[in-house]
Formats: sequence, structure tokens, C-alpha cells
Amino acid sequence: MEIQLSDENFEKEVLESELPVLVDFWAEWCMPCRAIAPTVSQIADEYAGKLKVGKLNIDVNPKMASTYQIMSIPTLVIFKNGEKKEQIVGNVPKSFIEDKIKPFLEPQK
Repeated sequence: MEIQLSDENFEKEVLESELPVLVDFWAEWCMPCRAIAPTVSQIADEYAGKLKVGKLNIDVNPKMASTYQIMSIPTLVIFKNGEKKEQIVGNVPKSFIEDKIKPFLEPQK
């Protein structure tokens, strides 16, 4: 399940998260954002407990988009331990996103 992120809860939900976080920077009017949304939802469900997934509408929350210099959308950003680690721009295949996420997931014990 995805978390709705905002400028107000970003620090708590993303930067202070114990899990790695995939943030989907998007906007209502963005067709590629709508196209990638089901993929992001699938990843949220499949990696539940290992990865937190959040969506941040840049039109409603411009501060975080500006802070992380989001120039085009959709942009997916992976955060771990409060740091931006990886950035994916555009509507890319699920396998591409998974390849970028996996190095940041904790090994299974």
C-alpha cells in the first residue's frame, strides 16, 4: 500500500524511515505518471515490510520537489537512511525499478 506523502510528513515518513523508501513524484495531469502508477502499486504490495512506497503530488507539495530538484515526472527516488540514493526518471519497466531497489533492501534472514 502506498502512503500519500506531503511536504509536512515527508521528513517523518521518508527521511526518518527505518525501511528504504521509494517515492513517486507525480502530478494529476501527467499521463506517464498515470501509466506507471499501477507498477508502483504492485511494487508497494510485493515489497511490503521490506520497502515503503509513497506518492508525492508535486503540484500540491512543491517544496519537496524543489528540494530534490525534480525536473521531470514521473520521477521515482529511492531513499535509505534519510539519503537520496537512486533516481529513476520516466515510465520505465517494473524490472528496471526492481533492479534499482534490490541493492537497498535488507538481506533476508
